[in-house]
Amino acid sequence: MMNIHESAEDYLEAILMLGQEKGYVRSVDIALRLGVTKPSVSFAMKKLRENGYILMDEENLITLTPQGDDIARKILDRHTTIASFLEMLGVDKAVAKEDACKMEHDLSDQTYLAMRRFLREIPKD
Repeated sequence: MMNIHESAEDYLEAILMLGQEKGYVRSVDIALRLGVTKPSVSFAMKKLRENGYILMDEENLITLTPQGDDIARKILDRHTTIASFLEMLGVDKAVAKEDACKMEHDLSDQTYLAMRRFLREIPKD
């Protein structure tokens, strides 16, 4: 899919989700969301900025570049698709969400696309 590290994908996904929830993203919010230290976030943000995935303004608010946003949306879609699929199998919502986090990076595109097709074919209530 993409050629970036799993942790970078997690950071981009967290930035997208926090931006949708709060309307802004700060390093401290990312640290809380991902359960990592502030120095870890600072290091990751430096790398993401150098690679053109994020921008930081003078108040240190973080926004995704179009390239970063594209990756984040793809990862989030994989996550929600996998979680929905697991829930359909009867997995508890919280467990499905946690397992989807683990699976989203390693699942083949073929399996992911098959899950998406399957979910689209299921009638909605």
